[in-house]
Amino acid sequence: MPSFAAKFTDRDRTHLEEPRPADLPSDSFMESSGALIGDIKIDVRTIFDENDPREANGLFRLSDRLHVKTKPSTIRAQLLFVSGEAFSARKLAETERALRLLPYVFDARVVPVHFADGKVDIRVITRDVWTLSPGISLGRAGGANNSSFDLQDTNFLGWGKSLEIARSRTIDRTSNTWAWTDSNVRGSRWATALIYVDSSDGKERALQVARPFYSLDSKWSAKLNSFQFNRSVARYNLGKVVDRFNDNQTFYDLNGGLSQGEINNWTRRWLAGVRYDRNSFYPSNSTTPTQQLPADRTLSYPYIGVELIEDQYFKSGDQNQIGRTEDLYFGTDVSAQVGVSAPVLGADRQSLMLAAKARRGFELPGRQQLFVSSDFSTRIEQGQTRNLIADAGASYYWRWRPDWVIFSSLTATVTDSLDADTQLLIGGDNGLRGYPLRYESGASRALWTVEQRFYTDWFPFRLVRVGGALFFDQGRTWGRGVIGNSDPGWLRDAGFGLRFGNFRTGLGNVLHVDFAFPLSNVGGSSKFQLLIQTLQSF
Repeated sequence: MPSFAAKFTDRDRTHLEEPRPADLPSDSFMESSGALIGDIKIDVRTIFDENDPREANGLFRLSDRLHVKTKPSTIRAQLLFVSGEAFSARKLAETERALRLLPYVFDARVVPVHFADGKVDIRVITRDVWTLSPGISLGRAGGANNSSFDLQDTNFLGWGKSLEIARSRTIDRTSNTWAWTDSNVRGSRWATALIYVDSSDGKERALQVARPFYSLDSKWSAKLNSFQFNRSVARYNLGKVVDRFNDNQTFYDLNGGLSQGEINNWTRRWLAGVRYDRNSFYPSNSTTPTQQLPADRTLSYPYIGVELIEDQYFKSGDQNQIGRTEDLYFGTDVSAQVGVSAPVLGADRQSLMLAAKARRGFELPGRQQLFVSSDFSTRIEQGQTRNLIADAGASYYWRWRPDWVIFSSLTATVTDSLDADTQLLIGGDNGLRGYPLRYESGASRALWTVEQRFYTDWFPFRLVRVGGALFFDQGRTWGRGVIGNSDPGWLRDAGFGLRFGNFRTGLGNVLHVDFAFPLSNVGGSSKFQLLIQTLQSF
């Protein structure tokens, strides 16, 4: 596949480019000759590079001393290969991608470094990020503020475990959170997660125990997922809360999967499980009265599913991140599930449950890319669809200069017979940056965004990468929503913003500071909106 990404010029030696020894045979030769994996060396590097004179100062050295370095055993537990098995360049590449997904790893390289006597020695190189987060964060979107105090370590004592104690305040609620996640219990492929949230409007308890499909060659999976919560749900009309009710939900899902692993660049996975999902609704005690109380709903059903994944990735940079290595997916990934909910299983209705997803990436001429995706779910009851939600989206990138990218996305949602507790909204918190949050509601929705993205080599204090964007948004809803009819037509905004790539920590990838100006004259909209958000992409 031709290179699309901007080359990391002198990305200040923060990237882990490991030169391939000149005398090393090609990967295809070593594979065809039946080479085995020999010694595996784990090289975990500090947050700052003390061999770089720009980072060899007292403050950065102190940071590295205070930081608990990831233990080599933690990285070794993530590897998809072991000494003595057949050498596979594909497994090395997949391991590299898996390591880059870890919240405590900035970048990773998995490279063969020596070949002799039929054995290939491998070096695994990772760079740490700062994972302990004691601090206060503030944000603003759609005219609403949010804040949090958070004590979190996503690499507790270097073991790759996550511990979080947090207090947050949003427009919906104030919450105290305690969470523990272990993605490799005792060095195994089993993972656990425990979450307890005590909010101003209720509580949430969640437990997950899983052995996931951790690679394209994984042969089986098993998962138990359960949670209980009760909370207040607000419904909106023209950006204002017009209705509230309480939702008490209990959810259990036990499933397992089988696969033959990757065959001819494709992986097929079969899934089967049982699911119980009960929602009980009752009036809210708030000053906002409940206009329409949703009917209680209990779904209980066995289900089966299948997923087909093509192994087609490409390493990039300066696209959805700033100065980070990105793994873009250009294959085909499709999945589908079907289940039957019945009173004999504890449900309160007979339903056929359907769900499907698909995504695909395309490399186009002239340094252009296109990514498309779709998502569909519904229930069929007495021959009629219920709570049908169909989403489709396309994202386009054109790198017309090495450090400039035009980005455009188009998303659309169509619904039918939505459950009364589900509301389709659009506003300042989900795409229309120049308007109040949750402004329009309806039965269908469309959003078009165009951005000119700028990537720079500016690296203030060697802590964050800086970029910028000019943007235009246009969107609206159609049809009557569950509550009210807030359809003022097409809404448009334009603006500009700065992007700060979170380079040294694992707490959030890109900080957005945007100034958005509404181009449509509608009630309740200010002359401009200031948005400060930490998001997962540019």
